Amino acid sequence: MSTLLEIKNVSKYYGSGDVVSKALNGVSFQMEKGEFTAIMGASGSGKSTLLNVIATIDRPSSGSILLEGKDIARMREQELAAFRRDRLGFIFQEYNLLDTLTVAENIVLPLNLQKRPVRETENRLKAAAETLDITEQLLRFPRQLSGGQRQRAACARALITQPALILADEPTGALDSANSKGLMQTFTVMNQSLGSTILMVTHDAVVGSYASRVLFLKDGRIWNELYRGERNRQAMYHEILNAMAVLGGEADVR
Repeated sequence: MSTLLEIKNVSKYYGSGDVVSKALNGVSFQMEKGEFTAIMGASGSGKSTLLNVIATIDRPSSGSILLEGKDIARMREQELAAFRRDRLGFIFQEYNLLDTLTVAENIVLPLNLQKRPVRETENRLKAAAETLDITEQLLRFPRQLSGGQRQRAACARALITQPALILADEPTGALDSANSKGLMQTFTVMNQSLGSTILMVTHDAVVGSYASRVLFLKDGRIWNELYRGERNRQAMYHEILNAMAVLGGEADVR
């Protein structure tokens, strides 16, 4: 495997003068291509801020973020917009699907923004829909789908541009346990069958157990990490619970 993402001594401060809050304090780690990493930690640990600076939604106060060897922390806005569109995929808690578009139209929207040929767009849509088992939902509107189906549609949209990195922010937060399990099985297909590199923020120990590695944040720093290795998911789940108990953060144990 080759290194895809390098986070080098990244800090993020809010405020000024005597009132400064350190959301991130010298965070460093790497991700290999094809890796599935989860970020966990208590509220206020910096996990959402870390995802936001990697997603280019926010800029770090210092440090470097190298994706495919390019420092996205120093890109100008026009270059950044194109990079975000072409090389990053996003999966959010609230789906972010457009209600006035069909599922198919939502999924191919990023390709339309790239002005991809119609035949290529159709082929990619068919492949993504078949892989994620939403072919029968393509002509429906988001309001006609279950929560799990909407989230699979969001996954297909994130995959459609074949991005270097997929970022997921609490993707199961709006789902019940059955749909959460279905979504994480979808993530497993995306990672293991399609080779997608996934970085996910979650507070759910069950969800975290699907990842190949879990990074734990505390007070804006990486406090610990777990590699799944040869463990099964049940063993990984208990390791996560133990780590969160020591860390002192909340973990959803549904």
